[in-house]
Amino acid sequence: MSEPMTSLEAGVQAHLLSAVFNPEQVRLDVWNRLREELTRLEARQSEGQVSPAHVEQVLSLFAEVHPIERLFVFPGEVRLQRLADMARRHDVAELADEVRRLVALLSLHHDRAALLDDGAASRSGAVEPEGPHYFTTLVVDDMASEDFARVRRGILDAQRGEKQFVHEMLQVRSVEDALVAVLVNNDIQACVVRQDLPLRSRAPVKQLRAVLEPIVAEAERTGEEASVVVARWIRRLRPQLNVYLITDESLVGREMHTERLFDRVFYRYESPLELNVTVVDGVRGRFRTPFFDALKQYASRPIGNFHALPIARGHSVFNSRWLRDMGEFYGPNLFMAESSSTSGGLDSLLEPTGSIKEAQEMAARTFGAQHTFFVTNGTSTANKIVHQTLLQPGDVVLIDRNCHKSNHYGMMLSGAHPLYLDAYPVREYAIYGGVALSTIKAKLLELKSAGRLDKVKLVVLTNCTFDGLVYHPERVMEELLAIKPDLAFLWDEAWFAFATFMPLARQRTAMSAAKRLAERLRSRAYREQYRAWRAKRGDGDPVVGARALEDRLMADPDKVRLRVYATQSTHKSLSAFRQGSMLHVWDEDFERRAVAPLTEAYFTHITTSPNHQLVASLDLARRQMDLEGFAMVKEAYQLSMRMRERLREDPMLHRYLRLLDAEQMVPKVFRDSGLNRYVGPGSAGVEDLTRAWSQDEFVLDPTRMTLFTALTGRNGFEFRGKVLMERLGIQVNHTSINTVLLNATIGVTWGSLSFLLDGLRQEVERLEVTLSQATGVERRLFEAKVRSITEELPPLPDFSGFHPAFQPSGSVGEGDLRSAFYLAYEEKNCEFVPLTEAAEALESGRPLVSTRFVVPYPPGFPILVPGQEVSPGILEFMTKLDVKEVHGYRPELGLSVFTESALERVAGGEVRRGQEPRETVSRDETGQWPVPAPH
Repeated sequence: MSEPMTSLEAGVQAHLLSAVFNPEQVRLDVWNRLREELTRLEARQSEGQVSPAHVEQVLSLFAEVHPIERLFVFPGEVRLQRLADMARRHDVAELADEVRRLVALLSLHHDRAALLDDGAASRSGAVEPEGPHYFTTLVVDDMASEDFARVRRGILDAQRGEKQFVHEMLQVRSVEDALVAVLVNNDIQACVVRQDLPLRSRAPVKQLRAVLEPIVAEAERTGEEASVVVARWIRRLRPQLNVYLITDESLVGREMHTERLFDRVFYRYESPLELNVTVVDGVRGRFRTPFFDALKQYASRPIGNFHALPIARGHSVFNSRWLRDMGEFYGPNLFMAESSSTSGGLDSLLEPTGSIKEAQEMAARTFGAQHTFFVTNGTSTANKIVHQTLLQPGDVVLIDRNCHKSNHYGMMLSGAHPLYLDAYPVREYAIYGGVALSTIKAKLLELKSAGRLDKVKLVVLTNCTFDGLVYHPERVMEELLAIKPDLAFLWDEAWFAFATFMPLARQRTAMSAAKRLAERLRSRAYREQYRAWRAKRGDGDPVVGARALEDRLMADPDKVRLRVYATQSTHKSLSAFRQGSMLHVWDEDFERRAVAPLTEAYFTHITTSPNHQLVASLDLARRQMDLEGFAMVKEAYQLSMRMRERLREDPMLHRYLRLLDAEQMVPKVFRDSGLNRYVGPGSAGVEDLTRAWSQDEFVLDPTRMTLFTALTGRNGFEFRGKVLMERLGIQVNHTSINTVLLNATIGVTWGSLSFLLDGLRQEVERLEVTLSQATGVERRLFEAKVRSITEELPPLPDFSGFHPAFQPSGSVGEGDLRSAFYLAYEEKNCEFVPLTEAAEALESGRPLVSTRFVVPYPPGFPILVPGQEVSPGILEFMTKLDVKEVHGYRPELGLSVFTESALERVAGGEVRRGQEPRETVSRDETGQWPVPAPH
């Protein structure tokens, strides 16, 4: 059976996470070494000590950088050859000056420095930040250098007078060079591909040759057209790029695949002007932000404000003697863009027909969805919209108990019954991982055996988790659809929006997995595999019994209806304002089954007064990622790898602080690849990464850096508050008993990384001094504290189960969350039991059933939900958990539980689930209204 991603494709994508995988940085490092070597050579020359060996050292550096330099416009291959010639002539002083100048330009401007050079001198002002936007057009063509020079001159002439976008052309001559350039050069935004091309590079990048060799070999074996190979792989690696075909033959009768793989087909280079206009228009189209553009235009118009929002246009602020500081802080544009009107091109978020509709369609293309919806109340609201769209009262939902609380509330509102799944525990760090596929399959098969499978409508999983555990969505969906072909999926990707723009991680996003699975299910190859698999299963039901639990299952392509939803907190990992989120949809039944309920859910949960700034920021976040997401996410991965290296390599830091790796976070049973760690001894190579990201059930996203703090004697909460926030001014938002989570987002810089490392080093040095001066008693106290948060952790409790009064099926374990939730609204049904008395109550045989969601922070998962039985393990966990913030629990009162009489009434049918009658409310004897139970 083929893997969801072929080893060929995964091999290329895996390179992006290998090494500290930054060829651009390697290139800059070599240029800096050249600068330093030439400075030393200048000094030797002044002393008359330059030898051929010294010159050879310089030439070897030129040779080292040459394979990568060919993939960039500036300084470029031609200039590199001229510099090497200068070295051979011993023009040391001139060469040193030129290299210093080039390195300075390269460090500041990267390929944009080409605008200061040669024939582009007239555009020199464009290198300034306020100048036109620069990008590189990759020309994949084996034409002679003089022919390319002619084409380039034509393009430069066509650009004269362009104020918004300028581009330079970079020539490579083979399929291999084209794919390397796309992987390495972040400035490439458009590719012009010649129909007839060599497959292999004449000067390959050695580090990538082995990775790309299978592509070249497959093309040789199949005889596939080289331009098609290039276009297909560019669409896989960087799908946002524009790709154009140059052909020498008539287009009459050409295969239709050109319409799918290429944005446009040109006959030779007959019109440089038309080619330039097309290339620029493609980038301009991706640059467009329909709603933000409309908002800017609206703000620039003279408008009389007689509608709601006195703050609009800023008159109530700037004309105030008491509120002017607000205007000074936020600036005038914020107020000029405020409006409650949907006219003037601003459109309605609730029923978009103009600029918002177009912005959402562009976002869908960028994120690989069939449909995308903007949400301005955060992913909490997006999750509730999905629940209301797909669920009806009484439907069963398989859901990770540790998912975000919005999913629990979504089920309560929809009336669906959760069947909670326990994720695997990482007990040493008081962290939960993901839910094993075997766990989900077992529960589905149990429901099938109990005759309840028809009620199961949705699976809800978090991808990736708070701590960076990433599922294999394609495999999860394929196997579960083999058991129930119409099952829907909600992947809560609140922290994973950035993954779309890193090829290696993209395969593990919900939308990419849905697209790939849909293509596989429609393919002839999959049908043949399914028929062979089905034949091996025999004549009976292929998904029953222990064999179905143990084997890898295949979905019946004739029965599957693929329904996949993903919610993303755009503001958490991309450049959107807080509460800005997106809901992505890949649903084959969307028009038939989901449009109407989703519209109603949208009306239910989205405000009728959405903030225009939030909507615009979602539009802008899409634009940024479309044009530079590849570069920014790649740098975030590089930064996280460097952080891991530095903590491991620094003996002082490593003594007290560790970043957890795959071997700590993902049990070996889920790591068939054998990948243990990203850096350090035995760290992952290209092949390890290929196997892990393509095949492993769970992988650890390296940008989620879980810092183990226990060896400093501080728990995670203390380390965050006392060290990171108070001493260093560093903000983090998640801790466990002995860890702190650090995020390497696209907003983290190399400077902030250095600041963090310097601060951590100062902290451990301070600790080292303190311990060296400690008395024996003080040392034993410190060791006891370390022991208490490493070896004496409270057990992580599993989901105990719903009380029988709230189990509609009676056996499978699903719970009527809604009826329990609303039953607690009546004060007579609730009472408080102090934690110190709860254990005794359980020992006496009394069931304690929670009336609320009880969520300790950390670790941040609900250990109790309404209707759930309190277990001894949960009590032990709560008594040993040293945290101050526990939502839903009042320590001065105790646990809020249902009275025994309330449970008896529900169990006896006196109170119908979800139909608890409201008593007629009247004043009591004192004349006061009764006070409802705290909730």
